[in-house]
Amino acid sequence: MDAEAEEMAKHQELMQEKALLVTHILSKLTIDLLLSNIPWNPQPYHTSALSGKAWLIKLILGHPDRIHCELGMDIHTFKAVTLELRRHNHESSKYVSLEEQLAIFLYICVTGLPIRHIGEHFQRSNNTISRYIARQFHLD
Repeated sequence: MDAEAEEMAKHQELMQEKALLVTHILSKLTIDLLLSNIPWNPQPYHTSALSGKAWLIKLILGHPDRIHCELGMDIHTFKAVTLELRRHNHESSKYVSLEEQLAIFLYICVTGLPIRHIGEHFQRSNNTISRYIARQFHLD
């Protein structure tokens, strides 16, 4: 083995030792933090003043082109689809109206945004958004 190859091998060995040391230190710090008695204070995530319900009301009462742009259908079609869903035994839940459930579904279809972004837009948890998407596709 020539001198340059030996030097490179030593350098790689030294870098591996440093990486192992850093990994060990980070692991130790993580464990110490998890086992410490530092109180964890969760903060509410969805705190916007404009809820999904309020946004939908603005769409319904606003300019006709706006609801079409955001949900992909005009207000008359939106109302007709809502009535048809009710005829097929879909209903509002305790906290989310059938109209908002439909708006969530349509907004995802129109925008293609991930559930996390939809949850932020409608001020709902990711689980809530997932649940209503599953209902629309009869996956629950």
